[in-house]
Amino acid sequence: MPGVALEASKQGLELWWTIVFPSLLPFFIIAELLFGFGIVHGVGMLSERLMRPLFNVPGSGGFVWIMGMASGYPAGAKWTRELRLSGQVSRVEAERLVSFTNASSPLFILSAVAVGFFGDPSLGILFAAGHYGGSILVGIAMRFYGYKDNQTRSVSRSFSIKQAVLEVHKARLQDGRPLGHLLGEAVTKSVQTLLLIGGFIMLFSVLTQLIREGVTFHYLSFFLKVLNIDEQLHMAIISGIFELTTGIGAVTSTTAPLLTQILLVSFMLGFHGFSIQAQIASILSDTDIRFMPYLWARLLHGVTACLLVTILYYTTDAAAGHSLAVSYQPEYYKQTYMDFMTSFGPLVTIISIFTAVLFLWRKRKQSY
Repeated sequence: MPGVALEASKQGLELWWTIVFPSLLPFFIIAELLFGFGIVHGVGMLSERLMRPLFNVPGSGGFVWIMGMASGYPAGAKWTRELRLSGQVSRVEAERLVSFTNASSPLFILSAVAVGFFGDPSLGILFAAGHYGGSILVGIAMRFYGYKDNQTRSVSRSFSIKQAVLEVHKARLQDGRPLGHLLGEAVTKSVQTLLLIGGFIMLFSVLTQLIREGVTFHYLSFFLKVLNIDEQLHMAIISGIFELTTGIGAVTSTTAPLLTQILLVSFMLGFHGFSIQAQIASILSDTDIRFMPYLWARLLHGVTACLLVTILYYTTDAAAGHSLAVSYQPEYYKQTYMDFMTSFGPLVTIISIFTAVLFLWRKRKQSY
């Protein structure tokens, strides 16, 4: 099916260069700069007393947690890897950290999911509460993972802003890279990571479409029938297992009850889909961080998010004003968001890749 593969590949490429790349690039560059400036060390000292009792990870994990939520997956894995390679966390601490710091960004939940797919901005708060609340519960549960790890570090004795500033200064001196060099490496590393992500998006876009068009779908659909799942949801569930965005779009295109759609999307956001899981596995591949704790945490995150969303749905007025099926799609919100990303996203992507190539060329020229 070469035609199907080509079309799916083009769809994956369009998603990457119009939305994913320009959305993640600023966060990746800023985080790389903050690592180089030593800010992570200072933040780690200040947040140790929160992160250690709550999640049993060092204070530097607080930086990964916040930036991971702000920029979306797979950013948490990228910066957990950096902490592990620099020796700031043990292997077990890194595995705890990567299990709950990879979350969807608020931009994706509030704009793409609530507005773009459901056409209802008010649902964004419900999705965000379930998703981030589930992430926190997963982090608390994972604090007991590898509890007897003998490499676990002790809690800092004092909360000192002065000491944190000194740690930042010390880390900056140890890094030693000039600002221009630091900025160049921040851009090139970020672009390289995003190129890797783009490859995975295109790959799983093709795999998902081939499964939908081929005989494999019928076998998977038969299994879902045995579980007595509504037949119109089969395509959405199978798509969501492989690729998050495709699955969410398929869910909202059905006429299933609103709560059913919300629960399926909440689980997909927590599970991530095989595409994002493969990205994270690739990012962690050159470390000793094991993948299985992260995978089990994804199932736990999906379940806890569904439970929280169900509780919030029935205990608040979230259900008020909604029909049992999403029969409306305010195109204004969706069109405004997509028009903006379609107009400026590719331009940002092309300029950024060109800039990264220039930095790499200059670095290679200086090495001769």
